[in-house]
Amino acid sequence: MRDSDEVLDRMMARRRAAIYGGTFDPVHKGHLEVARRDRELFDLDEVIFVPACVPPHKHGAGISSAFHRFAMLALATQDDERFRISTIELDEPNRPYAVDTVSRLKDKLGSSHRLFFLIGADSWAEIETWREWQRLLRICDLIVVTRPGYQLTERVAVEVVDLRGKTREEITAVVDDGKGPRVYFTNGAGVDISATAIRARARSNDREALQQAVPRTVANYIAKHELYRN
Repeated sequence: MRDSDEVLDRMMARRRAAIYGGTFDPVHKGHLEVARRDRELFDLDEVIFVPACVPPHKHGAGISSAFHRFAMLALATQDDERFRISTIELDEPNRPYAVDTVSRLKDKLGSSHRLFFLIGADSWAEIETWREWQRLLRICDLIVVTRPGYQLTERVAVEVVDLRGKTREEITAVVDDGKGPRVYFTNGAGVDISATAIRARARSNDREALQQAVPRTVANYIAKHELYRN
């Protein structure tokens, strides 16, 4: 009887999805490791990559076209059935803010999903400058991933739970306790890669170094289309 109850509980539980936004110019192994690691730690059913049209803070920064960035994401995630890509920001470039994206995806997925929003420590340090950041923290859980050189601090009046160094089982016990949206600090991934450095490798046509930083399919795509040469 106990086994059947556990099966029923799993069937009735809401699916967990993490939104992972960014420029992804290009998507690299660091992005993928973060997604895989947090998918495992938080028992996520899916990670939804959301390529930004042009982030508000990067206007005029020479970002690659949405077409190329989407294509590279598709190549990088094609072998993982729990990775998805949403064009929600590419389809509505006039609504580029995280709070709008999360709200729209929340409406689209419905009450069957519990949404997490995955950000880096550098973004967390600037959270109070984000559009309607208080509402963002009310409508989803945040997973803040540490990065070398950044000190995580409890910057806002919201419950922060430090899960760095915790096991999957310990994290599950905290996340499943039924409390409302919170901010979770987690360990960073082991791959520390700079997109700026990757673009520099592409400009110098260093194929071997490029393939160390991005999936082979992405490296081949960059070479074929001569991205980042200028």
